[in-house]
Amino acid sequence: MIVYNPKDWLSKTIYKRSLSSFVSLLPYLIVSAVVAGLTAYIELEHINLSKAVWIRHLTVVHTLLGFVLSLLLVFRTNTAYDRWWEARKQWGTLTNVSRTLAIKMNSFLEPDDKANRSFYIKAIPLFADILAVHLKSEQTKFMLDKSNSTELLNRLDLKKHGPNQVASMIFRNANRLYKEGKISGEQLIVLNGEFASMMDVAGSCERIKNTPIPMSYNAFIKTFIILYTLTLPIGYVYALGYYVALAVPFIFYVLATIEMIGESIEDPFGNDLDDIPTDKLVKNIRKHTAEVITT
Repeated sequence: MIVYNPKDWLSKTIYKRSLSSFVSLLPYLIVSAVVAGLTAYIELEHINLSKAVWIRHLTVVHTLLGFVLSLLLVFRTNTAYDRWWEARKQWGTLTNVSRTLAIKMNSFLEPDDKANRSFYIKAIPLFADILAVHLKSEQTKFMLDKSNSTELLNRLDLKKHGPNQVASMIFRNANRLYKEGKISGEQLIVLNGEFASMMDVAGSCERIKNTPIPMSYNAFIKTFIILYTLTLPIGYVYALGYYVALAVPFIFYVLATIEMIGESIEDPFGNDLDDIPTDKLVKNIRKHTAEVITT
């Protein structure tokens, strides 16, 4: 039975992202309120445009433009979410590939081959760890316990492509096992699928990371939102009066927040609450690999 907790629902309305969005938009909200108030004052108290018949028809224009703007925002958020979901699927694939590789190596290696078993216990999650760091915008510390992976980390040149180096290290070790007769040629071929899948995941994640939404498209939506909200008071003063100074900032906040959500999730490899929890996934891969490959 699922127990509903109202506090859980309320907490989602005031979580960190919502507060940060409001704070970042606050100067623009104040400006939009001032502009709307001044527009209402000028129309109502001086030039008295609110009585003009043609002013009423401006609301029709804003309704049509609002429909177009809503379509653009829907496309914007859907495109960003598709990128987020594709990134999550790739990391799900990496989790499954890591487990499969661990299961195969546990079966292929001799029970008393502690050196190679220890290598794969460290190397398989190291690939996920290095990939996570490689995809983040800022430098972060490796997730793996340095005391257990110092030897492998010392083999890497961190100025070069980290995932490539770790994958090469894993494959070279497998090829060495084949040359030493510890695994057969058929077993090496069986492992090839996991090696290829690991690099496919890395390439797909890099494609998502390095192909942002076109800047011209982002700029157009922002410009559209600003022009739309700035011209709202001209027509809606007739219906709302001075209350337009409250309505316009609210409308701007809703539209701008939706656009900011798209910006937030279009890069799913950061450290925000909305991003892919790569740190947690790396921990799971490390845990599962250690459980499968016994030493």
